[in-house]
Amino acid sequence: MAEKYEHPYPSPELESQHPFVTYEHVRLTEEEMASRGADFYEELESRRSVRMFSSDPVPQKLIELAVKTASTAPSGAHKQPWTFVATQNLEIKKAIRAAAEKEEEINYLENRMNEEWQKALAPLGTDHHKEFLEIAPWIVVLFEQRYESHSDETISKNYYVKESVGIAAGFFIAALHRMGLATLTHTPTPMKFLNEIFERPKNERPFVLFPVGYPLEGVKVPDLKRKDLDKIFICDI
Repeated sequence: MAEKYEHPYPSPELESQHPFVTYEHVRLTEEEMASRGADFYEELESRRSVRMFSSDPVPQKLIELAVKTASTAPSGAHKQPWTFVATQNLEIKKAIRAAAEKEEEINYLENRMNEEWQKALAPLGTDHHKEFLEIAPWIVVLFEQRYESHSDETISKNYYVKESVGIAAGFFIAALHRMGLATLTHTPTPMKFLNEIFERPKNERPFVLFPVGYPLEGVKVPDLKRKDLDKIFICDI
């Protein structure tokens, strides 16, 4: 039975101020939905973070398509508080690697990451060496826009910035995997050096760095297992 609403949405007052359109939706059968959902799950279940990349070039149009896909993510008040900055310039990639490894060396060797943290990372085989930052054909940095800065020097607030940018990051990763590309979420804390390298404005802050490319042929990844559904899902309590 169709739901009945006491009040119209949107209200005539709201629709007069902001345009609304009819949502185009095709309702599938339960079997079709289950089939599509299972296919999507199987595809993403095969995704892995890759730390060894081929240097083979990747067309810019694929990066642009992944960013466009990421920008379909929901965001607080539809502010879309993100900037994706991409480079394939070798000198810039070298500068990023040098700065990242400097921070990571402090993290790993000078114990900025505590013993428990390093123990948790040990099965992944990571250390302060980040060759992939130079070898991967693309480096894409996702910046969060803490607020909007306008040409008249005024500013306006963004809402749920980290939540919004985090969702966009997930869409970006899924889009890359769908196209047959690999990536890795890299956060060499602190990441302020990325603002300096890319000359980004002060309202932006690095959120995550993605090396993007084809995985190196024969590359090995940790044999990770995802948590079972009963460990992450509670229903009808």
